[in-house]
Amino acid sequence: MAELTRDAVEHLARLARIDLDESELNRMVGELGVILESVATVQQAPTEAVTPMSHPMPLVNVTRPDQIRPSLTPQEALAGAPESDAQRFSVPRILDED
Repeated sequence: MAELTRDAVEHLARLARIDLDESELNRMVGELGVILESVATVQQAPTEAVTPMSHPMPLVNVTRPDQIRPSLTPQEALAGAPESDAQRFSVPRILDED
């Protein structure tokens, strides 16, 4: 594997929009190098006989079956709302356009 350079770390920091000073860049070269070496070591593990899985423990889906049942009408759901608009709750804007 190619050695990690300071320029590569600087490029990655710029892509991630992380502002690193000179000492941080120099430190990150070593730290990221150790991480990349660790990943390379793990990738060498013999995994041919290992069955792929999404979780180490067996999981059971505990959801209930969907059943159609009576519920509130839009008018009943909005009855206690301070304001509504077109059968929706109306709330004050908290975010600006940008």
